[in-house]
Amino acid sequence: MMDLRIDMQRASFAQIGNLGLLLLWHIVHLFVSIWYFLLGLAYVLQSYLISGGVLKSYKALNLGKLRYLAIVIESEEAYQTSKVIELLQWLEAIGVKRVCLYDTEGVLKKSKEAILNKLKNASEFKAYEDLVDQNRMALEILSFSDGKEAVTKAANLLFVKYLKLAKSVGDHEEKIFTEPNMDEALKAISCRGPDPDLLLVYGPARCHLGFPAWRIRYTEIVHMGQLKSMRYGSLIKAIYRFTTVRQNYGK
Repeated sequence: MMDLRIDMQRASFAQIGNLGLLLLWHIVHLFVSIWYFLLGLAYVLQSYLISGGVLKSYKALNLGKLRYLAIVIESEEAYQTSKVIELLQWLEAIGVKRVCLYDTEGVLKKSKEAILNKLKNASEFKAYEDLVDQNRMALEILSFSDGKEAVTKAANLLFVKYLKLAKSVGDHEEKIFTEPNMDEALKAISCRGPDPDLLLVYGPARCHLGFPAWRIRYTEIVHMGQLKSMRYGSLIKAIYRFTTVRQNYGK
């Protein structure tokens, strides 16, 4: 009888302990949720203050540091063509002249004509010569297939070059291709566009979603949230922060 009472007491203590832990978890979760809610509220408020010109420090943008801007959009959100056009119009108003648009599945490429028709002063970037005109926005549109195709063509070019060299000189030693070799090959096939200084990601994923890796070795990457929730103030803030931060490059 005594053993049964002891077992029942232990079971009761265990239940009380489990309930206490569950209550503690809910309390912690509540505080964390409130904290993130307040952070989000402060972020939105700051964005509106920047948009309204209240925070005057954000008006002075040193766009000389932002020579090339990349915008990565998750493919599902890339179907929101009106939002993409609005984003580009904001960049045009800010004074950004060189922009690369990217999505994985090539949705933006299908909307290219609609996008260019809506922009008053933009043209498609196809070669470095298109970057000379500072009065128009140069717009490059890429997808995952571009990077895959570029690597294939560059590798094939290097292989053919090595094969010709081996036949002419008689050197049959194993050849090791370096990063400069690949850069040279990509330029030779006109697939080596400018390296973006800043890359803005729109969508749920916090990554570059397959943007050509050889072009973002020193690129600053900023996650901007979902495209449908984009804000002008947040865009200004991201560009301002980039232009005011000193970047140190390793040797």
